[in-house]
Amino acid sequence: MRVHYRSLALGLFCAAIVFLVDQLSKYWILFDFRLPEKESVAICPGLNFTMVWNHAITFGMFGGAGPAGRIIFSVISLAIVAGLLTWIARSPRLLIAGLAGAITGGAVGNVLDRLRYGAVVDFIHAHAFGWSWYVFNIADAAIVCSVAGLILDSLYRERQHPSQQDSEQTVERSAGDK
Repeated sequence: MRVHYRSLALGLFCAAIVFLVDQLSKYWILFDFRLPEKESVAICPGLNFTMVWNHAITFGMFGGAGPAGRIIFSVISLAIVAGLLTWIARSPRLLIAGLAGAITGGAVGNVLDRLRYGAVVDFIHAHAFGWSWYVFNIADAAIVCSVAGLILDSLYRERQHPSQQDSEQTVERSAGDK
């Protein structure tokens, strides 16, 4: 395995930044702002801080899994983190390393919450015109935005560089015409 040290450094840096911002925001929400006592506070039109202890995973799935579920979700998340770190180290592309690093930092932040509190601390609640998004945190936002970035990059690169299989088929057709 060839390690791309610049990619690894950038990925770890992005992971650390997301992890630190996520954990500091949760600490502030819990212990300085004391959101659990207030339950929900309007910050501005369309944005509240609303305290939610998320015992489930994405979009509330598997919420009734109990203490065993917390351990299982944590182990699965850490296995995914190991895969992401391998991807980061092998990637020659800094964009991929940075996005995967942000996902890693978010995943580790949510795992730490599960192990420390038994649930993930969610508090950002966006809403407007009768529409309401699920309550999330900085880690969730980093994960979702980074996955969207990876998808967009994949679609863009696919348009710019047709797949190897398409290139091989073109070469075969050209050779058959001779």
